[in-house]
Amino acid sequence: MPTSHDRLSSPHIAPRRLPFLAAACLALVLASLPAMSSTPNPTPPDGVRPDRIPLAAIGDSNTLSYQDSISHPPQARGGALRKRTLNWGEVIDRLRGNQVDQGPWEISGVSNPRLRLLDTFGIPVSRAPRKEDFRYNFANNGAGCDELMVTRRRQIPRLVDMMDEDPQRWEHGVVVIRIGLANLAGVMGIQAATPQAPAVLAQVDGCLERFREAMKLIRKHHHQTHVVLVGLFEDSNDASNLEHWQSAREINNIARMFDMFDNGLRDIVAHDPNASFFDDRAWFRGLWGSRDAQGKPAYRTVAIGPTLRVTNTIGDTPDNAMLADDHNGLVWNVLWAQAMVRHLHDVAKLPVTPIGDDEIERFLRPLTD
Repeated sequence: MPTSHDRLSSPHIAPRRLPFLAAACLALVLASLPAMSSTPNPTPPDGVRPDRIPLAAIGDSNTLSYQDSISHPPQARGGALRKRTLNWGEVIDRLRGNQVDQGPWEISGVSNPRLRLLDTFGIPVSRAPRKEDFRYNFANNGAGCDELMVTRRRQIPRLVDMMDEDPQRWEHGVVVIRIGLANLAGVMGIQAATPQAPAVLAQVDGCLERFREAMKLIRKHHHQTHVVLVGLFEDSNDASNLEHWQSAREINNIARMFDMFDNGLRDIVAHDPNASFFDDRAWFRGLWGSRDAQGKPAYRTVAIGPTLRVTNTIGDTPDNAMLADDHNGLVWNVLWAQAMVRHLHDVAKLPVTPIGDDEIERFLRPLTD
């Protein structure tokens, strides 16, 4: 095997030519980038409303906007009903866009292999990967806890860089972090059989460490911004998993793993006066319920108005809680957006008007007819 010295001495690339090749690559990269400034913007970017509450979203595919035409195949997130299938951020924008600013809807960001090249030269990238979404939504498909701070996508450092452009405005803003299901869902089978196995503890502890690092970085730059840490949905309640783990022992073991994660988030917010915890598991139980004492499915039906009835089942029509591609359905996201807005009003004390049940019914009617 040739040594590094041998490779450098190869007649194909002479050592004296390497600096020129690197410079050429760098020039090519720089030419493909928009002009960037290291100083804060003196005026808000186009589409930004300084009178509204800025809201940033960090997360995975359940937070990535469903109308993103770049990140999703044509039949994803609702199939034939995709145009009427919205994510929670899209719902908040439609119902409280006059009070909450998630940034303008735009196509932006960089994906591999260009992202790899930019990272190699240390050139800052505002968003990764490329997608169509609200400017302050950094979520992407398949994201796990490592994407909070490391990997090429590293959502929190990129968000903080953006917040640094207008730090005074973000003193009254909010960051919602909802991530980690990809990590814990993958070890539910292990936890069901062997509670607190090393593989399980590694996932929980690793996630919580990333959350602590994320909070540390946010607070280093933005002390007053409210941060909502969202607990994880207990994935044994996913409609696609209802035939699995049908015993009290298995379900209780899985619940203990999610308890460890949620309690870790609670501990983080307990030491931060401008942070709060959103209990996603309690929210779901309050609507659809849970399994019974023997671990069997025992879910309720959620009623919206006089006709719409939503069950904990899978399908793209609005009467299913989950979509056919196993993501949160329209009604799930509308009710989740309602709960998050209530949390921002009641807990974060932000000036946003809660969304009433009658408003939910009126909003859903044209989307479900």
